[in-house]
Parts: sequence; structure tokens; C-alpha cells
Amino acid sequence: MMAKILVVDDETDLEILIKQKFRKQIRKNEYEFSFALNGKEALEKLRENPDIDLVLSDINMPEMDGLTLLSKLHELNPLLKSVIVSAYGDMDNIRTAMNRGAFDFITKPINFEDLTITVEKTLKHVRQLQETLKAIQENNILKMYVDENVLNFMGSQEYESQISANENIEATVMFIDVCGFTAITERTPADLVVKMLNTYFDAIVKEIIAHEGYVDKFMGDAVMAVFRGEYHLDRAIDSALAIRNKIGELPEIQGIAEYKPMVSIGIKSGEMVSGNIGSSSLKRLDYTVIGDSVNVAARLQGAAGENQIVISRDCYEHVKESFKCNKLGEVSLKNKSEPLTIYEVLE
Repeated sequence: MMAKILVVDDETDLEILIKQKFRKQIRKNEYEFSFALNGKEALEKLRENPDIDLVLSDINMPEMDGLTLLSKLHELNPLLKSVIVSAYGDMDNIRTAMNRGAFDFITKPINFEDLTITVEKTLKHVRQLQETLKAIQENNILKMYVDENVLNFMGSQEYESQISANENIEATVMFIDVCGFTAITERTPADLVVKMLNTYFDAIVKEIIAHEGYVDKFMGDAVMAVFRGEYHLDRAIDSALAIRNKIGELPEIQGIAEYKPMVSIGIKSGEMVSGNIGSSSLKRLDYTVIGDSVNVAARLQGAAGENQIVISRDCYEHVKESFKCNKLGEVSLKNKSEPLTIYEVLE
């Protein structure tokens, strides 16, 4: 992914130096530089280009200095990181810059080897933040971990256009239901019900993440997960097998000795729509997937028995050389005119 860097300095010669020193990265489309002569002009460029990743800024500039600019960057974009590049390298300026959110401080005259290392380090940190926030959004647990400024930014058009574009994708959807749990809730104290379900979900989620999937949503006592990228179907089945084993190994919850947790799992691959679905007026949008493959995966989970992993015939044809499967027969699914042949994954 190309990194976008804004250089803010009233010394026009610096633009030439930057383009010379980073010519290889520019030629390889690794870095794209833009330039501003002061903080005021920088803010205008940032509003016009919300996907800028890094700001390199001087301190002493006309109209708006670098320290004032720093104080405004976090409000504009919480993911944006800044590095001060200034001849004013005294401790007061360094402390003020750091207190206002600067990621690092480099003194002039510029050591370009040091600047290159600092840029790489800062961009790596930015990418980690972006990936983490995307994962948090996909797992729908924002309010537990993210501060208000970041939440506001992630609800903005700029953020949605960056990471939440609607698209058609090839992926695998998996539904995992904790068998018999609804009956338990009718005769068990609420605190114990929540403790049990969270224990099961924690084991399930760990295996989904370990096989490079992500949790789309929790639905009562069920989990919906999505796998994208290379070998997404294989990874989903590996995850399902691991989940079945882990749930089977869990000890009985104290107070309900007669309940032994088991799961039923449905898996389906195919084309689906990925995007933000929900109500804009309520400001409740879920980054999720929809389509026939998603619906079929849910129906397959409904057809699965205790500790069964059920897949469709087209999925079986893709994985029959990698997994031991057993043909279960045909089932009639809602909204399907023809019965569907299904298979159970054994190992």
C-alpha cells in the first residue's frame, strides 16, 4: 500500500531535497509526497486528502507554526501521525511537541538516513493502528476499546471510504451454534448463563482468529464468522474442526454438571456482498456480508446435528482430497426450489 506523506515547511528547497532523497521510494510507488508552506495550508490539504498517513512538519513558519498545527491534527484525524523536523531542538520545544502528540522529533540540518528510518518506523505504527481499528470494527466491539475521538472519525465519510467500501467478494461463511443452550437459559441464573456463554465464545473466537478469519457478529448463542483470502474454505474447515475439539475439551461449568457443551456448524463458500448494512438514521451500521451463500451457511448450520460440521456439495468437491467427509444425503432448504446434497466433515 502506498504511503501518503505531507511535508510542511516554509523552506521551498526542502521539497527538492525530499524528492531527491526519496526518489527510489517515489519511483516504486511506495511513497507519495505533498507539500505545504505553513500549518494553515497543511490543514487545508489534510481536509482535501483525508487518506494522508504522516505529517513531517517544521516548527517556525508564518501564519500557523508547527506546534499549533500539532494541536489540531488529532481532532482532524486520530490515526494521523506527525514527526517534527526543526532546527529548534531545545528541550522545551521537544517536550511541547511530544505533549501535543508528535510521534518523533528530528533536528535540522536533516540527517536523511535518520529521517528515512524514522519515516519507516512511523508508517509501520500507522499501519498497525489502521489494521487494529479495522479488525475492531469488523468484530463490532468498538465501544469497549476505542476512545470517543476515534469513534467519531470511524463513523465519518472519510474513514468509511477508506476501509469500508462495498464490494463483491469470494469468501467462506461459517455459522457456529452452541447446541442446547437456549434450554439452559430457562432454568439457570443470568450471571451463570453469561459466564458459560462467554467461556464458549472465547474458545470459538480464538480458533477463528488463529485460522485468519474474523467474527462478523454474535447472534444469541451463535457466532457468524467470515474467511477471506487464499484457501479461505480450507481455513474455515480447519477452524471448525479445532472449535469442535476445543469445546469438547472444556470442563463442565460448576452448578450445571449435566450440561456438556457441543456445537453444530454450517459452512458455505461463494460470492457475496461485503459492506456497511443497517440504518443510517439510527447510526447503526454493521460491516458485514450478505447474499445467498450466507443464507445457505445459516441453513446448513440448522441442518447440522450435535458436533456436526456440514458443508454443501460444491464445497465438498473443493476439499474432498484434503478432508475426510461423509455424505449425509439431501435436505430441503428454505427458499431453495431443489433439495441440496450435504456432507459432514469428519476430520
